[in-house]
Amino acid sequence: MQKTSARLLALLSLLQARRDWPGALLAERLDVSPRTVRRDVDRLRDLGYPIAAIKGPDGGYRLDAGAQLPPLLFDDDQAVALAIALQAAPTTGAAIDEAAARALATVRQVMPARLRHRIDALHLTAVADPQMPGDVLLSLGTTVRAREVLRFDYTGHDLPRRAEPHHLVTWAGRWYLVAWDLDRDDWRIFRADRITPRVPTGPRFTPRELPGGDVATFVAARFRGSSPGASGDWPCRGEVILALPAAAVSPYIRDGVVEELAPDRCRLVTGSWSWIALAADLGRFDADLEIVGPEELKAAVTRLARRYAHATAPS
Repeated sequence: MQKTSARLLALLSLLQARRDWPGALLAERLDVSPRTVRRDVDRLRDLGYPIAAIKGPDGGYRLDAGAQLPPLLFDDDQAVALAIALQAAPTTGAAIDEAAARALATVRQVMPARLRHRIDALHLTAVADPQMPGDVLLSLGTTVRAREVLRFDYTGHDLPRRAEPHHLVTWAGRWYLVAWDLDRDDWRIFRADRITPRVPTGPRFTPRELPGGDVATFVAARFRGSSPGASGDWPCRGEVILALPAAAVSPYIRDGVVEELAPDRCRLVTGSWSWIALAADLGRFDADLEIVGPEELKAAVTRLARRYAHATAPS
């Protein structure tokens, strides 16, 4: 009986690993006869696993989705990855904290001690922005996959909006919908937490080509103030010398370049969406600096210095 149970678990693990399995290959992997495979498949069906028979010259089996969720089988790495993902759920911006916590408790309870110790050693404290209702995310994701025109209300706008949803993405802890705005005849990035979908959805549409070639490049360019189809780099980029060690600057530069010139000096090449924004950003290092270029950055620093001096002048 113990041997049969172990074989059933091995069979279930194989069925979960790929979509279709020829019966002869399953028998070879389990080192049993095809007849034994058929009997074991029937036992799994009795336990609630929806296993379909595949017709054809070789025949085979497929683990289908069922009306209810049957028990699942994970290897060690999958179980650890699942537990880490559940702990990190609050950082996704989706309002699934409570469900994720209950799922984590369920997974942890059935883990062997060797895995439970690994999970207990990892404590994540997630700090996230106000979260998105899960049903809204599911609704948006459904329209993206179905390629159906989305009708929705948008916070701050009186009239309903219509858009062709292309991608549901996260950026800096928030969810956004990348869509073709049918009313503006242009690409837009909508904050998902401001969207209230309307029912029913509109007609199906043919996807348009996204500027920039892929969604990551497009979204990065838009948030940096670049034009659609641009490379995704900052529209304003400058070079300065800072009177700080490179090690003190590099942790705060996400996509710039920091080069060490001396133990207490470094070169920084970074960008922003405007020259004034870049000039203001450089002030956060609270250190002497030399503007290498370009001239637009020098002019922005001069203008900003004049403005700050005026703000502190006696009235």
